Parts: sequence; C-alpha cells; structure tokens
Amino acid sequence: MEYHDVKRVASRASDHPALEGLARVGYATSGLLHLLIGWITLQVAYGGGGKNADQSGALASLAGNGLGKVLLWVSVVGFLGLAVWQLADAVVGHPGDDKDAWGGRAKAVGKAVVYLALAYSAFRFATGKATNGRSQSVDFTAKLLEKPGGRTLVVIIGLGVVGVGLYHVYKGWKMKFLQDLKDHPGMWATRAGRFGYVAKGVALVIVGFLFVTAGINKQPQEASGLDGALKSLRDQPFGTALLILMAIGFAAFGVYSFSRAKHAKV
Repeated sequence: MEYHDVKRVASRASDHPALEGLARVGYATSGLLHLLIGWITLQVAYGGGGKNADQSGALASLAGNGLGKVLLWVSVVGFLGLAVWQLADAVVGHPGDDKDAWGGRAKAVGKAVVYLALAYSAFRFATGKATNGRSQSVDFTAKLLEKPGGRTLVVIIGLGVVGVGLYHVYKGWKMKFLQDLKDHPGMWATRAGRFGYVAKGVALVIVGFLFVTAGINKQPQEASGLDGALKSLRDQPFGTALLILMAIGFAAFGVYSFSRAKHAKV
C-alpha cells in the first residue's frame, strides 16, 4: 500500500462516526480512572495504601466486581479507539513539512502508544492477569541499568518525564487544553481542567525526578512510578495536605475528562 493510499484510509477512519464514538468513550474511561486514582490517593493521605495509587490500582479497583469488569472491557475498546484515532490524526491531521507539522505527528504517535499501553493493561485486568504498575516501573529500570549506558538512559527518560510534567503544568495554568476542544465546556469544566492538568503535571515531575535519582544512584527501586511518587509525599512536611490536594487534582482531571468526552475535537 502506497503512502497516498494510507492517507486516504486514515482520512476515512478519522472521520468515521464509529471511531469518533469510541474515542469519546476512551476519554470518558480516562475520566473514570483518574477519579479512582484520586480516591486511592485520598486513602493514602489518611494512612491507607492497599492499592497502588496509579492506573494499575484504578484498574484493580474495577476488576473487583462484575460491573467493574464490564467497564474494563469498555476501557479496552475505548482506549483502542483513541489509539487508532491518534494514529489517523498523525497521518492526516498535520499537513505540511514544517517543524510544527512534524511535532504534531510525533505528539499524536506518542499519545497513540500511551493509549495502546492503557488498552493492554485494561485487557490484562479484564482477563484476570493483573499487573503492578510500580513493579513494572522498577523492573523496567533495573533492566535498563544492566545495559551499557543504562544509567544515562534512565536519567534521560526521567528528564523527559519531567519535561512532560512541566508541559502539563503550563498547559493547565495557561488553559491551553481548551484548544483540544471544539467548543467551550463551561466554567466548572474549565476550572477542573486547569487544576487537574497542574496537579497531574506536578505528579509527573516527581515521577521524573525519581527516575533521575534511580539512574544517578543506580538504584532501580527508586523509580517507583506514580505510586511511589505519591506515597513519597506522605512522609514530607504537610504530606497529608499535599496528598489531599493531589487527590482533588486527579479527581478534577477526571471531571474534565468526562467533559472532554463530549467537547473534544475528534
């Protein structure tokens, strides 16, 4: 299949109502997961912590009952829909050969990879093969550290995550996320998105610093992902208050994601 044929197929796929519907389901599913992460984070703030304060913990919460398992399968389909839509957007959504066009394509491909990973994680939980996000992060880091130049690579990954986190903070504070929507979602959804993006960005910055520390010290257990980042706050001055703010932030991002499911440009 030639490139022009790929573009034609991608264009048809991106405009198909079914794919649009699946993408919106994916955004709503993301909203549910962030609400659950917020709830788990709140439990951590008050001394709990039975589940991981990350996506694996949120998915584990859904896997615990019949309705949750149905929602897990809905999550698989929704995240796959978002991944396909992002891939189609990478092909046809950024015409031209300038820096902005290539940057948009790279961003779309990156998001597609993230959504595919989420779909795979949801699929594993739906089929009874639970995974642990914190353990996966530590194991991944340990394998990298065994490679030549592994420490440098782990530090680079950490700095990359810090950069993504700072971008989330910027996107939230400047309300750039409104550019992802076809119309204005309303005052409350905008406020939720602003606070949610900033809180999620701060969490990602902490995750990135943990990776950097793991690379510098050659200690893979320090790269403990979002769960480790949030639980590390518990031992800090005003740790409970900080975790409560993070919990509210994740919940706010969840609320915004539900609004995005309706107003997103897809």
